[in-house]
Amino acid sequence: VDEALKTDFATAAKARDRTGAQLLRDFMRSFVQQQTQAAEHDAWFREQVQTGIDAANAGDVLSTDEVEAEAQAWRAEMRRKMAAS
Repeated sequence: VDEALKTDFATAAKARDRTGAQLLRDFMRSFVQQQTQAAEHDAWFREQVQTGIDAANAGDVLSTDEVEAEAQAWRAEMRRKMAAS
């Protein structure tokens, strides 16, 4: 790390009444947490996709008419709620 960046970082840390080491630990914890959450979301998403693929392969799908009927009912309900508010 170049000296100017180190100096700027130390100054910014001190302005927040923290040491550079404290901030680096905070950043590291945050990064690990973000990566853990991203991995958990990725696993969940892959599971959902596989569930959909398995359902489709088993023939457990809705017809276009069924999807459109559900969408039409949803739109009507949303219009009703918007008109009531």
